[in-house]
Formats: sequence, structure tokens, C-alpha cells
Amino acid sequence: QVQLVESGGGLEQPGGSLRLSCAASGSIFSINAMGWYRQAPGKQRELVAIITSGGSTNYADSVKGRFTISRDNAKNTVYLQMNSLKPEDTAVYYCNAVITTLLSSKYRVGDYWGQGTQVTVSS
Repeated sequence: QVQLVESGGGLEQPGGSLRLSCAASGSIFSINAMGWYRQAPGKQRELVAIITSGGSTNYADSVKGRFTISRDNAKNTVYLQMNSLKPEDTAVYYCNAVITTLLSSKYRVGDYWGQGTQVTVSS
């Protein structure tokens, strides 16, 4: 009943920028934390950045000062602005959201994931 749809990945040169978007839709009552994770080949999925419903943010040390997470609560959308990209940023990026749904008069809190979008940084 909830979908997260990502967009904005692609191929970029080192030093370039990309902006990822993730829109949530469905039987949403409220969205709590939203975040971005990434998984490079042969590595475990890792947290990139997270933003609470109140706007507090946290970043992985490897992206601090280069990436910015933001959200538009009216659009149920989270963004990741990625600047000064490095080859080591190459990975599949996944959107995550903790969402409260209201169905049949019942509230449920669930952890939802997008399908992933490929980001490749290479010259």
C-alpha cells in the first residue's frame, strides 16, 4: 500500500553533481524519518544520510560537506543533492522511509524501501 519511487541516478564525472529524488505514495498517514542508503558491489548496504520529520539530519562521514539531504513534506519526497562526486560514491542508492499507514481504521508503522537507482562516477 506504500511505494517509494526513486529517480535521478546516472553517470557523472568526478567532481560533478547529481540530485536524487524519492517520492512516497499510498495509504500514508505520516512519514517519520527518511533516508538514503547505498550499496557498492561486494559491500554491505550503508547509511548515507537521514532526515527526521522535524528536519534534523545526519550524514556518513564519507559524504559530509558534499551531500545534502532535504525533504518536502507536502510532496512526501526526499532529496539527496550530491556534489563533488568521487568514484567511490559509485553504488546503487536506495531510499528508505519509516511510514505510518492508516488502513481499516488501524495504524501501522512500517519500514519501506525504494527499488534503487544506480549512480556511477567515472571519467
